[in-house]
Amino acid sequence: QVHLVESGGGLVHPGGSLTLSCVASGYNVRAYTMRWFRQAPGKERELVATIDPLFTTTYNVESVKGRFTISRDNAKDTVYLQMNTLRPEDTARYYCNAFARYEYWGQGTQVTVSS
Repeated sequence: QVHLVESGGGLVHPGGSLTLSCVASGYNVRAYTMRWFRQAPGKERELVATIDPLFTTTYNVESVKGRFTISRDNAKDTVYLQMNTLRPEDTARYYCNAFARYEYWGQGTQVTVSS
């Protein structure tokens, strides 16, 4: 069992930055692939970024490449999503996900980009 708690969301102007955090608790968390998803109103949830146990990163949304950075700190059992140069289309609820043999989700944190 893995429990995930996200934080760091909020309201930001276009061009601004936010860093999301996801604190994981449970057995052998560092063995999990960690992922950030997002879901905008009226849209399907989409995979944004992935970091595996070997710290290999993948970005699955073309528009976030070069702007978002996923990272993990195994000493703190925490995964981060640094988001720079935010755009209104980045507005969504962002979810942390832990994936191995089983899959776990956090409750999400809202990011709103608006002037």
